[in-house]
Amino acid sequence: MLLIYDGETTSDAPVPRTGGIPLVPGGFVWPTCRECSGAMQFLAHLPLPFGVVAVFFCQNDPGMCDDWDATAGANGAFLFSGNLSPAAVPAEGETLLGAVTALRPHLDDVYTEEAVLGRLGGEPDWLQGDETPGCPSCAARMTFTAELEEGHDFATSANFGGGGRGYVFSCQPCGKAAFLWQR
Repeated sequence: MLLIYDGETTSDAPVPRTGGIPLVPGGFVWPTCRECSGAMQFLAHLPLPFGVVAVFFCQNDPGMCDDWDATAGANGAFLFSGNLSPAAVPAEGETLLGAVTALRPHLDDVYTEEAVLGRLGGEPDWLQGDETPGCPSCAARMTFTAELEEGHDFATSANFGGGGRGYVFSCQPCGKAAFLWQR
């Protein structure tokens, strides 16, 4: 299922989107980069039939932390369920994208001039080669969940190195998610 640009939306909309503020369970602590210790940037809110995935990556000093690697600690994806509310955003760090973009699920490959900003499910369209992560809890190969393009415009773009693509994975039984990007 394609994710099509659907204009701007509110920062805490419970719809598929990039940017804004993550919707999280009580007790959530904003993730920090294992490499630079700075607060990570919130990238995407992806509601799925089994929960919501929130995607983060380090943008405090782009290119210095290994934010493309699923296990280096410079990015994070979280699988949430239950009652969610807007997170408290840290006062310091590159924590938010410049704007919020709604993503409209589109069931087929027929579209006109609409911007495709990603897709849900299917198989990853790797740019470099298969980097499917293992679940940090059970070590099983994680399930491909979503693919994200850099963005609609400069204000809404993720920094995937110029022409890159992000990949989101999940392990439903363990309630875990992972993120990486390639260029």
